[in-house]
Amino acid sequence: MHYGQAALLGVLRSVMAQAGLRGPLASAKFAVVRLTNDQILENATGVGAPAQTWPRKELVVDLLHKAVYAFVTGAVADALAARGGPGPGQRHAAARPGRHAHVGPLPRRHAYGA
Repeated sequence: MHYGQAALLGVLRSVMAQAGLRGPLASAKFAVVRLTNDQILENATGVGAPAQTWPRKELVVDLLHKAVYAFVTGAVADALAARGGPGPGQRHAAARPGRHAHVGPLPRRHAYGA
C-alpha cells in the first residue's frame, strides 16, 4: 500500500512542480497531502488508527518518514520541472512581483510559455 501511495502521490507532486508550485513551501504542502492520504486509507481499510491515538515515538517516526519522502520527492520533481522553465504559476507571479490584490490572469498564450 505504501509503495502504491508513494507512486500515485509522486505524480501529484510532479503536477504541482509543472504548474509552478516548487520549492520547500510546496514540499511542505505536499507533506500534508501525503499524511492525509495515508491516514484516510489506513483508517478506511481498518489497518490503522487515528494518528492522535498513536504512541508519540511512532508518530514522530511516521511524521519524519513522510517529511523526508515529501522533500526528496519535491526536490526531484522540482529539478525535473525546472528543465522546462518556469511554470504557469511562476509566470503569473513574475508579471507583477510582490503581493498585490486584483491581479487578473495572464493571457493563455503567456501562461503556458507559447
